[in-house]
Amino acid sequence: MAIERTLSILKPDALEKGIIGKILSRFETSGLKPIAVRMQHLSKQEAEGFYAVHKERPFFKDLVSFMTSGPVVVMCLEGEGAVARNRELMGATDPKKADKGTIRADFAKSIDANTVHGSDSADNAKIEVAYFFRSTELVSYDWKK
Repeated sequence: MAIERTLSILKPDALEKGIIGKILSRFETSGLKPIAVRMQHLSKQEAEGFYAVHKERPFFKDLVSFMTSGPVVVMCLEGEGAVARNRELMGATDPKKADKGTIRADFAKSIDANTVHGSDSADNAKIEVAYFFRSTELVSYDWKK
């Protein structure tokens, strides 16, 4: 499997619960290495721009409101099959439907406050990573070690 990059966002509910370390530990023990990490408070404009693909959906306004309600941690994760691996770790969008032991099953309280975001494809991962990070902010690992 190829080394890929994917975007992960720990949403305001994750920060409110104080579980950044627990989630990051899951990524690292699964072979996903954080190569860029930043905590920030998204502006309305940033959240609307990032989630623009959902602009016509009925949940868009609530999503933007939630994502701007507190700080988030944005990170680029790198590893073999990073996109699929991250999605497996996160679990289904609706935590009630997420497999036991996934991040959303363990920590999310609702489909709206579902703790984490992850890129849904390698192509979208490139776009999403570039939305938050300049290429000079991404640190690569020597995967042969």
